[in-house]
Amino acid sequence: MRRCLLGIVACFLSTTLLAADPPASTFRAGAATSNITPALGSAIIGGFLPFPATNVHDELHARCLVLDDGKTKLALVVVDLLGFHYIVSHEARKFIEQETGIPATNVLISAIHNHSAASALGKNHFEFPQKVDEYQIDKYQAFVARRIADGVKCAANRLRPAQVGFTTAEAPEHVFNRRWFLKPGTMPPNPFGGIDQVKMNPAAGSPDLVKPAGPTDPLVSILAVREPDGRPIAVYSCYSLHYVGGVGHGDISADYYGMYCQRLERLLQGDQQDLPMVAMMANGTSGDVNNINFLQPRPPKKPYEQMRFVADDLAAKVQAALAKVQYSDRPTLAASYREPLIATRRPSAEQMAWAKEMLAKPAPKPGKADIPYVYAQRFEELARGAASVPTPLQVLRIGDVCIGSLPNEIFCEIGLEFRQRSPVQPAFLVSLAHGYFDYLPTPKQHELGGYETWLCTNRLEPKASEKMLDALLEMAAEVRSTAAE
Repeated sequence: MRRCLLGIVACFLSTTLLAADPPASTFRAGAATSNITPALGSAIIGGFLPFPATNVHDELHARCLVLDDGKTKLALVVVDLLGFHYIVSHEARKFIEQETGIPATNVLISAIHNHSAASALGKNHFEFPQKVDEYQIDKYQAFVARRIADGVKCAANRLRPAQVGFTTAEAPEHVFNRRWFLKPGTMPPNPFGGIDQVKMNPAAGSPDLVKPAGPTDPLVSILAVREPDGRPIAVYSCYSLHYVGGVGHGDISADYYGMYCQRLERLLQGDQQDLPMVAMMANGTSGDVNNINFLQPRPPKKPYEQMRFVADDLAAKVQAALAKVQYSDRPTLAASYREPLIATRRPSAEQMAWAKEMLAKPAPKPGKADIPYVYAQRFEELARGAASVPTPLQVLRIGDVCIGSLPNEIFCEIGLEFRQRSPVQPAFLVSLAHGYFDYLPTPKQHELGGYETWLCTNRLEPKASEKMLDALLEMAAEVRSTAAE
């Protein structure tokens, strides 16, 4: 009888334990870097006239973070490039899904926009073939895609128990809107013979300055990931500063982004852990923002001087902000990815006639940038392109944090609006993700003109920002619902 009772009790306990909800899975994270430095002789891009790299001042990297809540895995990657073609993201995410099991839709890859790196854009950065597999990927693009995947794979192999938290730091002193209204009669003509209402990068300290044409965003968004004992794994940060510049001629450099990462890593980890922590700095919404205070004359500085100043100051501010982070070891992860069709702008008959007239003239001499000639070539390229393009949009949710991304150089006010309107808070927006689709001004900024709105500097329809922002907000609502299930 006793044996029978014991058997019944054991069976009851076993059944009860099986029926109960399993304990929550441990949140895990891993981070790694992967070197993507090009060969010397590669063409450095960032201006109208590429030139060969002759020196590596500091190496370029893909900085990778993988998160795992037991149900969903996400990967965040920041690459030290001005931008990259959609094919690079497509190939990298294909490798990542095949080799780690992380869905391609759950991988966010963005560029920092340094003007001191080789091109991963290809011959036509805006080309989006109907069949991606038919795209003729070049050698460096293939290398970068493979190295991104290697970095994510390494980060996935380093997954370990972790906690995540979010905070912000204020750094208003480094960001200035670069589009300015000038006094009547002082606006120079644009390359097409017209007169814009605003000027990009006017002379600093000029008496003709009236006011900037848009806002700035002073916040550094900070996603901090650490082990339960407090040892840092990664810090993913995002700041709306275009780049700093001031590199030596022919130098390859990750600009202030790379210097910031190096400095923050030294500040946070020292030599106290086997697995190094990884600092990351994504480009926020800086399409109309740079590091020049236009109200004052700009004194000359030595190469890398200003870059180092900005990087060190931001690292110190982020380090201080990390002291107030509240961490969670059970964040829910979610992702949403879309590629809606967005119409492209088309050159008018008048613009094409102008282009043909420009191209009929003798080609510019080697080493000379002829801006009208460059735009005439771009007009013809755009006229042959598609009337609409699938545009990669992505939203990630990490606990209570919402990260949106677009493949453009995004105007600051778009990022501010996303932060304010996102149904998941806090929120921030990352530029230059999954491709390079030129500048993204608002419709209002389109009306003002200026470099960022010129045809072929901007190729998407004037209302593209509104359509893309509306889609991102819908996607943010999706990840909120997914995370709540």
